[in-house]
Amino acid sequence: MTSSATQGIKTVLHPVSDLTKAKAVYAALLGVAPTTDESYYVGFEAEGQHIGLVPGGGPQDMDAPVAYWHVPDIEVKLAEVIAAGATVKEPAHDVGGGRLVAAVVDPDGNVLGLLQDR
Repeated sequence: MTSSATQGIKTVLHPVSDLTKAKAVYAALLGVAPTTDESYYVGFEAEGQHIGLVPGGGPQDMDAPVAYWHVPDIEVKLAEVIAAGATVKEPAHDVGGGRLVAAVVDPDGNVLGLLQDR
């Protein structure tokens, strides 16, 4: 089997209903201030992990946390997981700064995120 190895889960996004309240809870939990603090997204860097808060689940309509596996080539990894039985929920697209994200759904309905940094 030819494969593009993943680099592990480094990003987890959480949908939140109240960004201000969630930001306070996550800052207390992680013991750090946010590195990104916008009305549409709050992000924290802690222990090599990126934890993001997405108000209302964002444009991707998240209703549960989504873990993002960092991959060297998102298109190759998408092809591999689709061939293995996943379906596309969110095609690969640039979210700014050359960062590409995509999401697939496994056969049990779990959403799996893919992320490629340039």
